[in-house]
Amino acid sequence: MISRDIFEDLFVLEVTNNHLGSIERGLEIIRQHSRVVRFNNVRAAIKLQFRDVNSFVHKDFRDRLDIRYVKRITETQINKEGYATLVEAIRKSGCIPMATPFDEKSVDWCVEFEMPIIKIASADATDWMLMERIAKTKKPVIVSVGGTSQKDLDDMVTFFEHRSIPLAINHCIAAYPHEDGECELNQIEYLKNRYPNHTIGYSSHESHDWVTSVTIAYAKGARTFERHIDINTDGVEIAKYSSLPEQIDHWFRAFKNAKLFCGASAQERKAPLQKEVDYLDGYIRGVYAAADLPLGHKLQEEDIYMAIPLLRGQISCRELMLGRFGHVLTKPVKKDQPVLIDMIDTPYATNEELRQTIYARGLKM
Repeated sequence: MISRDIFEDLFVLEVTNNHLGSIERGLEIIRQHSRVVRFNNVRAAIKLQFRDVNSFVHKDFRDRLDIRYVKRITETQINKEGYATLVEAIRKSGCIPMATPFDEKSVDWCVEFEMPIIKIASADATDWMLMERIAKTKKPVIVSVGGTSQKDLDDMVTFFEHRSIPLAINHCIAAYPHEDGECELNQIEYLKNRYPNHTIGYSSHESHDWVTSVTIAYAKGARTFERHIDINTDGVEIAKYSSLPEQIDHWFRAFKNAKLFCGASAQERKAPLQKEVDYLDGYIRGVYAAADLPLGHKLQEEDIYMAIPLLRGQISCRELMLGRFGHVLTKPVKKDQPVLIDMIDTPYATNEELRQTIYARGLKM
């Protein structure tokens, strides 16, 4: 079975229709963005959108260019052979080829082209016939869930779970573009809590500051990220929700900084840094004798006082246990002198690793 790790720290660069129906422009988008991917040493897929226009659009409406969606996909359509050329270029670039199929025939193309992952758009997160065909491929799936109701979300997740399909769920605002204040990145935490067995991602369509959003999204728990891409080489107007290669470079760098700042796993307590230990040791109070104390004396609160600096081998407030678990002196100690680990009857004195730790910290006497 394919592991969900396939989605971990995966960037999906969405070409959409920005090839404008031109294989050459599509190849140039792949070339420029794959260079940025290699330079930043990240895992990235370059994603196409597959549509068999003759089956996707009803025959009576294929010439209705007054319908925006019909106009866009008919004027930028690429045939199967053209898609094959782009997929091969993506593979050769070192990126992962990926596609969003919008009809059943396009799903078959995903299989024929051996796409490792299939993407489902927000609009199709409840298209059960299409998802049934996709599920039959047994390929891992990333689904965007912009505008999807809670019931539909639960049904979709259950659908893929019952078929043992590795699934990533992308938080998404299905508005192109949307404002920074509409990102709703807290939904990433909501999705993580509701679907803990699945990777949660973020599909980004904001038009102003996607560097901040990827930073926050990673900190919230997103582990796969999607962004539309384009190039600015031929005077074509760039969509506000699409990023140019130099902007994708900033995006990758912001992600790496977020990962650096977030650090260790959120599932377990981290081991302290040595410089953290050394710093804190300078603030720990050591145990000093308040009077001359003889051999065999059981330490009481009035026998000692706590003060800095902590000295090498000296017990500190961390190891001091009075009362019924009090320490008995194995050596006498003079007033105002430090009480050392070797002067008391304690489990710390017989544990060589703990003794070495205590002798390695503090100031030399």
